[in-house]
Formats: sequence, structure tokens, C-alpha cells
Amino acid sequence: MEPAELRRAVEAGRATASELGLQVDDAVVVHNSDRVALRLVPCDVLARVAPLGHLANSEFEVEVARRLADVDAPVAELDPRVEPRVHVRDAFAVSLWTYYEPVGSGIAPADYADVFVRHHAALRQIDLDAPHFTARVAVALREVNDREQSPELPKGDRALLSDTLSGLSAAIGSDKAGDQLLHGEPHPGNLLNTRRGPLFVDLGTCCRGPVEFDLAHAPEDVGKHYAGADPDLIRRCRALNWAMFSAWRWRREDQMPDRDHWRMEGLNQVRAALDRCGPGRP
Repeated sequence: MEPAELRRAVEAGRATASELGLQVDDAVVVHNSDRVALRLVPCDVLARVAPLGHLANSEFEVEVARRLADVDAPVAELDPRVEPRVHVRDAFAVSLWTYYEPVGSGIAPADYADVFVRHHAALRQIDLDAPHFTARVAVALREVNDREQSPELPKGDRALLSDTLSGLSAAIGSDKAGDQLLHGEPHPGNLLNTRRGPLFVDLGTCCRGPVEFDLAHAPEDVGKHYAGADPDLIRRCRALNWAMFSAWRWRREDQMPDRDHWRMEGLNQVRAALDRCGPGRP
């Protein structure tokens, strides 16, 4: 968010928590992109604040969290002191979550795979109307093919992303027999190492697809520890994920920090991932 919008978002998060009876003396920005995450102290709440254009996604995320809490999934929980819903204030959607103090360093591949197994098992226990991963790919493809939405994307790179998104989405999404609910974007930034063990956050990306789509977001060694995972499918999903990541970076409205670096890095990662898929890709 731009500085003026960020100040309004911080105030919306603080005011929402205060009106619900939580003590808020200060707010620390934990993450700032198109949405902002705030640690509110001393009540130790994580406030997720998004423009109202993200209201539906915020409400979906809260619903996913509520359902998964009922089946003891390894996910971050909503703050138990307030009603589990999205609050609207000053053109922002605000949800309040338990704050988890990070502990230790990285998560070992075997432990990462174990929390995947437990999370996927929990997801199989809930009934939720979630989109197929190909719907998200279709949104990215529209952004790539619309020059008004991605005016700075070079012609050759536009063709690379368009072909990769369309080709891999069709190839991976054609067989839905093994599909299930997924986290959707379980990269290392969305898996916290806490005193309760590893917990997934950012649950609004929940979708349907093969488990390999989730595994492709994790470090490469993780898939080796997940019983039954198809390594070839993981490689194709990883190339698809990098193509989507790159598509978002070339959007005119993208606000990711250091965007210029990630635009080029994303394209490099797409090419490297496609090379690892081998001949006859996708």
C-alpha cells in the first residue's frame, strides 16, 4: 500500500480491535503489499487489513479458517476473544487472528512434508465451495493477454507466459480424479514455525487440484518426503506457479516490493522450471 493508504489501514485495524475490547497501544506493520498485516500490542493480535475490493476473499479466508479449526488442522487460528468474522471500517476489511511468535530457523523438508500430509488430510474432512486452481490460472492468463493490464511486458515474454499458462493449465487440469482441497499458495512465507509447530497462514488461496500443486510451492526437497507424490507433476506445477507469479508482477497495479527485480527473476525461474520439465513439455 502507498503511505497514505497504509496509514488509513493501520488506523482501521487499531480502531476495529479497540472497539471490540482489545487493548491496542501500538501497531507494527508485519507485511505490506496489496493487503497489510499488523501486530497489535499489547493484545497480541494479528490484524489483516485489505481494501474493500478484497472483502469477498477476506470473508472466504475466515470461513476456511473456521472450518479447519474444527478439524484440528495445522493452521493459524482466528483470535478467540472476538467474533470470527470480517469487520468493515473506513473502506477496509479487517479480520483478527492469533499472533504467533516465530521460533527457530527454517523448517526441515521432512517436517514440511509432514505438515502438508496433516493439512491435506484435514482439508479432506471439510466441505467447502472453492474454485479449481485452473480458475486462478485463467485470471493470470487474462492479465498477460491484456496489454492494457500489463503494458510493460515485452512481446516475447508475453508469449512465453501465455503459452506456459495455457498449456500447463490444460495438461495438469485435464485429470481431476485425484483433486482435493488445497492450501493454494503454501510457500515458505506462508508456513510459520511456532511453539505449536509449523502452521499455515494466508488461507484465502484455498482451491481444488492435485496435491502436487501445493507441493510445487515448497522447496524442492519437500516433495521427496511426501508419499505417493508424482515428481514429474510437481515439476510441471512448479513451472505453472512461477508463470502465475510472473504474471502478477507485470500487472500495472502490482505493488510487490522490489517489483522490477521480481519481474526478471520470475521470468528466469519460468524458463529454468520449464527446462527441468524436459522434452515434450508441457
